[in-house]
Amino acid sequence: MITQKHLKNVLLNVVMLIASGANAQIASTNTHNFNLQQAVEYAKKNNTQVKNALLNLQIQKQINRGITAAAFPQLNGSLSNNYNPDIQVSVFPNFIAQATYGVLTHEGVKDANGVPIQSPSDFGTIQAQFGTKFTAAVGVSLTQILFDGQVFVGLQARKTSLEFQTKNVEVTEEAIKANVQKVYYQLVVAKTQVKLIDANIDRLQKLAHDTKELFKNGFAEKLDVDKVSVQLTNLQTQKISILNSISIGYLGLKMLMGMPVKEDLVLTDEVNESQIKEGVLKDTAYKYDDRKEYQYALLGKKLNEYNIKRYKMSYLPSLYLNSNYSKQAQRAKYDFFGKGDWFASSFASVSMSIPLFDGFAKDAKVKQSRLELQQTENNIDNLKRTIDTDVEQATLNFKSSIATMDFQKQNMDLAETVYNQTKKKYEVGTGSNTEITSAETDLITAQTNYINALYNAIIAKVDYQKAIGKL
Repeated sequence: MITQKHLKNVLLNVVMLIASGANAQIASTNTHNFNLQQAVEYAKKNNTQVKNALLNLQIQKQINRGITAAAFPQLNGSLSNNYNPDIQVSVFPNFIAQATYGVLTHEGVKDANGVPIQSPSDFGTIQAQFGTKFTAAVGVSLTQILFDGQVFVGLQARKTSLEFQTKNVEVTEEAIKANVQKVYYQLVVAKTQVKLIDANIDRLQKLAHDTKELFKNGFAEKLDVDKVSVQLTNLQTQKISILNSISIGYLGLKMLMGMPVKEDLVLTDEVNESQIKEGVLKDTAYKYDDRKEYQYALLGKKLNEYNIKRYKMSYLPSLYLNSNYSKQAQRAKYDFFGKGDWFASSFASVSMSIPLFDGFAKDAKVKQSRLELQQTENNIDNLKRTIDTDVEQATLNFKSSIATMDFQKQNMDLAETVYNQTKKKYEVGTGSNTEITSAETDLITAQTNYINALYNAIIAKVDYQKAIGKL
């Protein structure tokens, strides 16, 4: 059996380790004293999910810039410099010989024998190289979309796309806020539990002292002393376990908030029954629009509608303006910066692209986007039912949790009264050790039940506020 002396040594070592770790942290880290609101605000700025949601918003802004850019003129410059070691040879009919014979025949010219010259049936071909060894060109081209249905729908959808990503940030922040509140209050309630255990340890230490004195005077048995020592050891062990759970809880809260583990976090808020009951269940009315998830889903539906419109517009012709201005030079030697001509060329055109047949690809896209819209509408209908269920369940759970918390508080107070009365009887010799041990056990059980009820009521309040969209 663990003796009280041995347990004190263990506790002393644990306290020394915690103290040394705390001193090391104080020397090398920041200390944050946060109430609940400060913890939530810190999480909104540092939680990884929130930061990534904010980055998605920035990404969407850049996507919108790209969509806008498609509607602006596209200006490009070009510069080329070519070397042609082997100029291409062109072969074409010998038009020179044909023209010469034509003149001679027309004029009636005769050969040396006095016979009129006649055109041969085949004049052969001429092989010639056109061009120079070196060529260069410099120019600028401009392209402007005059009409493209998909581009214009993209321009119309920019605002909704930004609203969609902004709402995603709000949904993410709300989820983080709910989790931070739950963990924060769990730790606050755990500190309350530690205070109750400390009070129990103080009572048992006094009872252990009194029992030893009674044993010395022959009014109690050694068994009574051992029973109290066992209870005291159990409580002290339980305290170590709770302190360890609190430390792990702090690590979890820091992780959730995005706070470095080495930084010190102190929770300054307290919790009580009146605070939990304050300002709730007075107005149980709610609207779907109060839920950020519902607002997010409606924006998703609007984007689906734009998608359908975009694919429908792809059936329309597209109109473009194209223009180009350039100068070219040709040299037998590489000398483009000396004397020599640069020849200008330019053009401007309006072109239209008319979709005629694409194997029904556009039709498939339109039908696919309509089916996706139906899925979104189904999800919205299901979300409405989910919200109704959430509100009903959260309301029932909150009412039940409040009632349970009140009953457990009354029961804990009653158990403490019973314990105090039993202890007085024991001290005057009219009560037994069994009675006071039972009363102590009942008090600890009542305190545990109260702590559980208190925490459940806090969680129920957070869930209720989230369900009605007023977290």
